[in-house]
Amino acid sequence: MSDGHTKMSKTTPMQFVMALLGSLFAPLFAIILIVIMVVKIQMGHATGAPQNMDAKEVEARIKPVGELVAADPNAVHVDMQGDQVFNAVCTACHTPGALGAPKFGNSSEWGPRIKQGYPTLISHALHGIRMMPARGGNADLSDLEVARAVAYMADHGGANFTPPATSADVDKLVASVK
Repeated sequence: MSDGHTKMSKTTPMQFVMALLGSLFAPLFAIILIVIMVVKIQMGHATGAPQNMDAKEVEARIKPVGELVAADPNAVHVDMQGDQVFNAVCTACHTPGALGAPKFGNSSEWGPRIKQGYPTLISHALHGIRMMPARGGNADLSDLEVARAVAYMADHGGANFTPPATSADVDKLVASVK
């Protein structure tokens, strides 16, 4: 063999421990930095108010936007009273005053409309006006139901309208506008 080969010196235990600690330092430092970053991100998300996990409130948050209702086309239609129509259809816009609708019970908003007369108000409700769709967006409402709802809302806005008793009375009132 050749004499050019050198012998390796033996590693001391102290050198081994120092090499081991040195090789563990970099990954440990990286893990600590990652944990700090994750904690800061989580703390940033925790600033919002926690939502209540009560079953009723969860159901209210995830309820469907619409409902599918299967109705019997041969069923007898029973006309609703003015307050029933208001609570079922009209309240969506007339309670908050959405899209310029006069707020329920606000006499200053209903005053100019009441001055136009009951027949005109019925005609506007039946055929739509400005942002309000015909029949308040519910095509299933009868003319009598719409007239009753108009009287109910206008009466709470300062009018003293008597709702018609029959559909024929509604037809007469609407015919007087044209």
